[in-house]
Amino acid sequence: MVFRRKGPLRAWRIADNRHPIYDGTGAMVWGARWNSPGHAVIYASASYACAMLERLVHAGIGSIPKDQHAITIDIPAIDIEEVTAADIPGWDLPDMSASRAYGDGWLREKRTAVLVVPSVVARAECNVLIHPAHTDFRRIKHTPPEPVVWDRRLFYRKGDR
Repeated sequence: MVFRRKGPLRAWRIADNRHPIYDGTGAMVWGARWNSPGHAVIYASASYACAMLERLVHAGIGSIPKDQHAITIDIPAIDIEEVTAADIPGWDLPDMSASRAYGDGWLREKRTAVLVVPSVVARAECNVLIHPAHTDFRRIKHTPPEPVVWDRRLFYRKGDR
């Protein structure tokens, strides 16, 4: 069931330095699970661990992601839209058409500044999408970027120790 709730909510974002960490350029250029190219959106996660998994799923196999930085995002008591996996059939399919259609509609209609969605890589976790063109965007605050420290054990292959 799609519903609205009020913040506060805390989220984490990890990204490299190809684009500013808090402006949605990367998602606008390439598109992602919940938006088509041409729509700026900032992707974050409801936990630091999920944010790490979301970065790792896009990294090369066996390589430590380079130049990764993290921010903590504090969302005040504003309206937040939330959807579950049951709300959008096919949200997790590789073609991303169902999730992109939903996210593009949310962005176009500017229903809320924040959309909470399920994570494909960590099914028990949620991702937090932030709409930089929404009027409540200015109320959302974040910390300065800090380097991410990756535990090398995440990148060992069996027998490499």
